[in-house]
Amino acid sequence: MMNRILVTVMLSVFIALLGVGIIIPVLPVLATKLGAGGFALGVITAAFSLSRGLLQPVVGNLSDRWGRKGFLVTGLFIYGLVGLLIPHADSVLHLVLIRIFQGVGSAMIVPVAMAYASFLAPPGQEGRYMGVVNIAIFCGIGAGPVIGGICSDVWGLASVFYMMAALCFIAFVLVAYNMPACCPIDRQLQTGLLVNVRLMLKRRRTIGILIARFATVLMMVPTMAFLPVIMAQWPGSSGLQTGVVIASRTLMNAVLQVPFGKLADRYDKVKLLVGGCVCMSIAVFLIPSVHNFPAMVVMYLFLGFGEAILWPVLGAYAAEEGRNHFGHGTMMGVFNLAMSAGVFVGALLAGTSMDSWGMRQAFYLTAAAIMILTLAASALIKAGENGGENAVFK
Repeated sequence: MMNRILVTVMLSVFIALLGVGIIIPVLPVLATKLGAGGFALGVITAAFSLSRGLLQPVVGNLSDRWGRKGFLVTGLFIYGLVGLLIPHADSVLHLVLIRIFQGVGSAMIVPVAMAYASFLAPPGQEGRYMGVVNIAIFCGIGAGPVIGGICSDVWGLASVFYMMAALCFIAFVLVAYNMPACCPIDRQLQTGLLVNVRLMLKRRRTIGILIARFATVLMMVPTMAFLPVIMAQWPGSSGLQTGVVIASRTLMNAVLQVPFGKLADRYDKVKLLVGGCVCMSIAVFLIPSVHNFPAMVVMYLFLGFGEAILWPVLGAYAAEEGRNHFGHGTMMGVFNLAMSAGVFVGALLAGTSMDSWGMRQAFYLTAAAIMILTLAASALIKAGENGGENAVFK
């Protein structure tokens, strides 16, 4: 399974996301020094998410038609340039523009890398292959903030961004020299994005997969952004403890991707989807009731366990849909758009409910939304599978 292309994809995604994770602890600090307030910090974050989210389906579709290497190489090069540009930003507006540019690069990396893995996966092994890519994603994101914090403390703020640039240029060279010019392309699936989107909206199974991807990332922002607030209320709590809690979730996710990827290839994916959703919803529901560090670590390990079940299942589903109906790049682009939309809506849902009813109720509402939407998605997937590949809405 671990052929040269897959290993290169895994390493490039890991290095790129390590570079992204490195700047997480320091970008808000730089923005604040440039005069950014709360609203401006939100705009800086939203600018990246908006350009990335809107371009992912477009890039995915074009990669099915033009080949993938060019997009992956360009995305990594853009990330390298971003690392060089950020230290020289002298206003909040410059940061916003740079983050928009970074979103363009991001749209060319993860969806295209996932499309590579999806294409390479033999039928029946989609969960394992997508699990390998997920390991790279979780390890890169998880290790990045730790390295970024160390670099900032030892060498200063600007060094973190230069480190990001160096890592991304290394990944650029790795892909440029080790990847074939393009993966073979299925000419039968080379159709326009709008045509494919209309087809997706007619398939129960595809709609269910996208809703499930949307639903299962609703808790991303509340479980990350609200955690420091919760733990800051405990006597003797530290930033290190908060980092350990977050890292425990990421580590659990990464460690279990391969075994749960194999499980997704062998057993009923709908049952695994529901089981993972139940674990995740229980963890999100219970988080505000935890009042000490060891119990919170256990809770986040359990949350990571639920996520580890879901990620290979949904990745395998997306790979199957891409192979059989829409093209790997197009499906992965729309799949990642659903993820971006879920993170965005989850942030709005949690923030609004927190302001209206309190933080505890925000977690309860998020847990309920995850459970209800995932059950509805599972029903749609099951209905599509029972009706055959041509099951569509009339």
